[in-house]
Amino acid sequence: MKGLEWVEAEINEMKNNESFRPLTELESDQRAKVMINGKEVIQLSSNNYLGLTTHPRLKLEAVRAVDTFGAGTGSVRTIAGTFSMHEELEKELAAFKHTEGSLVFQSGFTANQAVLGTLLTKEDIVISDELNHASIIDGIRLTKAARSIYRHTDTKDLEEKLKEASGYRTKFVVTDGVFSMDGNIAPLPEITELCEKYGAVLMVDDAHASGVLGRNGRGTVDHFDLNGRVHIQVGTLSKAVGVLGGYVAAPSAVIDLLKMKGRPLLFSTSHPPAVTAACREAVRVLQEEPERIDLLWKYTKYWKKKLKEAGFDTGKSETPITPVMTGEEKAAHELSDALLEEGVYARSIVYPTVEKGKARVRTMVTSEHTPEILDEALEAFIRAADRTGLQRNE
Repeated sequence: MKGLEWVEAEINEMKNNESFRPLTELESDQRAKVMINGKEVIQLSSNNYLGLTTHPRLKLEAVRAVDTFGAGTGSVRTIAGTFSMHEELEKELAAFKHTEGSLVFQSGFTANQAVLGTLLTKEDIVISDELNHASIIDGIRLTKAARSIYRHTDTKDLEEKLKEASGYRTKFVVTDGVFSMDGNIAPLPEITELCEKYGAVLMVDDAHASGVLGRNGRGTVDHFDLNGRVHIQVGTLSKAVGVLGGYVAAPSAVIDLLKMKGRPLLFSTSHPPAVTAACREAVRVLQEEPERIDLLWKYTKYWKKKLKEAGFDTGKSETPITPVMTGEEKAAHELSDALLEEGVYARSIVYPTVEKGKARVRTMVTSEHTPEILDEALEAFIRAADRTGLQRNE
């Protein structure tokens, strides 16, 4: 179409430099094995850490909610879209996270935008880890606050940035709890101590720690026994929780301000009944079925051990997020394509999602993967690596 020629040119450039990838269609529910292009393959790319997307209790509550309350809510939360079930979910989330209150958003992305866009003004400075999630980066861009970036998980550099941040109303430090591409955990105890030393507010995005770390999956704050010392926790309801959405767990004053000024809440229709009811049931399952988290970590350790024994470079991962590093973008795409032919779906991750030269195939273990399935996946990785010429440390 006339006027959008530059769009076609950009797409063609992406195809030429191997950064354009079509979407993959799944033809089944989300389990350890899925159907893609009519073929059953091992799924190693989903965030369904605990298998809750297909949990019978969540499915039943979703159906019941639709029967009782309908398919949607018909309004934003602040007008006519707050149902009793929304309030109940938020009360249970706050109790689960050991915070005064919580507030649910349409996604973890919008939860981060709401917090940063609401709490930060030109009077403040935000200090952010250089590898924080895109939703944090975009949230910061929406504010007029001063910005400072510290080297990834480098607490010495963070302290220097805190020392330099004098004269602002609020020094606001934000970090991922678990970093989504490398799978490493933020040094939260040290960060918390620095924030306390310099009077800074601390916000943690626990998207990939919710349901994974901490007692019953309460996240990195609980994992490090820092309850009551971290000001704001953000997480998702769409990864280990298995459904959709995001949440903020924080002091009541923060929650109240977000209700009045959080633009994603003010201008988006609220969670539909099926989603709300399923999320609430998931919080209960986390507390009643801790064996799912035990299995997740058992299989995660097994998978990492097997990959390393086979000579694959898994970077600095400490969590179920386990990258297989390839370096170059083309090598990552070739490995991912070969894996699919060998019966494993593991997506390649390249620039701009990660730095140039740090491409990888990111694998995600769940509680539904068994040693037998993972052994099968490992053999596929070895065959695919041999086919594509990926070097292994044998």
